[in-house]
Amino acid sequence: MRSPFFGNMEQAQLPGHFALQNSKMLRVHLNGEVLARQGSMVAFQGQMDFDYQGSGSVGRFLKKALTGEGVPTMRVRGQGLLFLAHNADDIHLFYLENETLTVNGANVLAWDAHLHSDIQRVQGAGIVAGGLFNTTLSGTGWVAVTAHGTPVMLDPGRAPTFVDAQSAVCWSAGLQVGVNRTFKAGALIGRGSGEAMQLAFHGQGFVLVQASEGPVVPPHSH
Repeated sequence: MRSPFFGNMEQAQLPGHFALQNSKMLRVHLNGEVLARQGSMVAFQGQMDFDYQGSGSVGRFLKKALTGEGVPTMRVRGQGLLFLAHNADDIHLFYLENETLTVNGANVLAWDAHLHSDIQRVQGAGIVAGGLFNTTLSGTGWVAVTAHGTPVMLDPGRAPTFVDAQSAVCWSAGLQVGVNRTFKAGALIGRGSGEAMQLAFHGQGFVLVQASEGPVVPPHSH
């Protein structure tokens, strides 16, 4: 797997159709098709068509319906330059080389259309546990994710690692992932109002953690 986080992103050695226009905007040199978060297009130059991308198989449709996970997706076809962004969040690139990346659905921005996507449950967390399901992307190609604030890359191989579920942006598929429950009543762990559950990571790999649980929606005055 290649990424600027690993210091191995030599652009001359990789397909050049995904690139950062700046830290908050992705530029895709489109000559075919790409999948992206619905509503993430901010501009394009050339000829392009935008279509809603359904769940695919009946199994994936049921997974999305039951879990609430999965990315609201559009399929973009055509030729030209496509510019994508989401809430001015920072954008980070990963290039998979016959590998799998697990991503929090809220943090997916775009990926190569030929990558295989699925929805998987975090071990130890059922549907009643609050939606601990995540999107997996597999194959060879580009994935762009967003992070709210500057993220940190953690190595669970150095020590058991526990991350708030909304703060975990993505992680390598080889990790053992479970649920850590805090049994102390009224414990104030994390940035929420007393979360008692975190994702627990063990093994060799990485976890990318954003600096918040995501943008906060201000209360309505009406």
